[in-house]
Amino acid sequence: MAHPSLLSTLLILLIGVLLARLSEGWMARLAVPAIILELVMGFILGNTVVPFKAMAPLSGLTELGVLTLFFQVGLEVRGDLLSSRRAAILRTVALSFCTPLLAFWPLRTLFDLSIPTTLLCLAVLSATGTGVTLRVLAQRGAIQTPSGRMLVGVSVLDDLPAIALLAIATASAGLRLGTHGIGWGGPLVGVLLAGLSWLAVSHWARHHSRRPTSALAILMLLIGSAWVGEACGLTSLLGALWGGVLMARLGPVEGEVQRVLTVLSEVFLPLYFISVGMRISAGTLLQPAAWGLAAVLIVMALLSKLACGLGIDRHDRRAGVDRWLVVFGLIPRGLPGLVFATTALNQGLIDAVQFSSLVLMVTVTTVVGLLLLERRLGRITSAPPGAPG
Repeated sequence: MAHPSLLSTLLILLIGVLLARLSEGWMARLAVPAIILELVMGFILGNTVVPFKAMAPLSGLTELGVLTLFFQVGLEVRGDLLSSRRAAILRTVALSFCTPLLAFWPLRTLFDLSIPTTLLCLAVLSATGTGVTLRVLAQRGAIQTPSGRMLVGVSVLDDLPAIALLAIATASAGLRLGTHGIGWGGPLVGVLLAGLSWLAVSHWARHHSRRPTSALAILMLLIGSAWVGEACGLTSLLGALWGGVLMARLGPVEGEVQRVLTVLSEVFLPLYFISVGMRISAGTLLQPAAWGLAAVLIVMALLSKLACGLGIDRHDRRAGVDRWLVVFGLIPRGLPGLVFATTALNQGLIDAVQFSSLVLMVTVTTVVGLLLLERRLGRITSAPPGAPG
């Protein structure tokens, strides 16, 4: 189908999502998450049935799923996020961000990468797949454990410096994140607007017992925040995340709000993952350069997160924090890694071969990280109280 209609393209993509969901049950036993199945399905569709360019009219819909997930991450950035084990969380976040920076010169030298491209790779290495990690913790009822609470705190905060590194990589190439930036003063305007919006929402929360809960109000806040973030050069991702922070400031998120966000993420996120898979050309996977870069990135990705275990000291372990549970939960790059890679490809920071390498790294780390996390959770829950980990 060289020129499929919009409805034909959407139908084919939804069939792809359905096939991935039907395979999800038995693949889950191998710790293969739905995100990987959707990537593979997109790769198959993009190289056989529907070319990626047919996705252009649907790009806004797929991005809505991504923005929704970052909005949901923002909902977790509440005032009590750092109330428990603050020092350990900040140490671990610092290690998670700083350790990948050590790979700057090896990557640049071994693969002759430009500075912006190298910085982009470091941004992907620094990211954490917050969504897939939180989903596993919720399914196992482990979010409120000491290890789970710390992992939530680290994984939510972990993407903030990674987004900043993405912005630096784009700026160093003389580009803007987004197509409607307002200039180099944009980030300062964005920070000012963030402060004003926080004051406005705090005022509303103090003087009104009700808050907007309709689907239209949620979409307005989500899309409006994302648009401001993009226009100011701070990325639509950071804007959507801040929108979630503002929503959480108004009070507990439940009922109608949660149902609307669930529908948006369940419907549109799979379309995004399939679109990413469609962008991987089969020809790039036949090039040794793609696999060589992917192999080095995978090793660096695993080592950088293993180093995060140094942020958890003996006092944290005595309080019930399991070091390996936190480390394994940080290994998946998940959605943020895919979003960063896709954004870089759209901006011309990386080529198709480098994009394939990054997607391969994200895929491997997500599968390996979730497999290790599941096994660690199983070992902890089956161990008798007081037994060593």
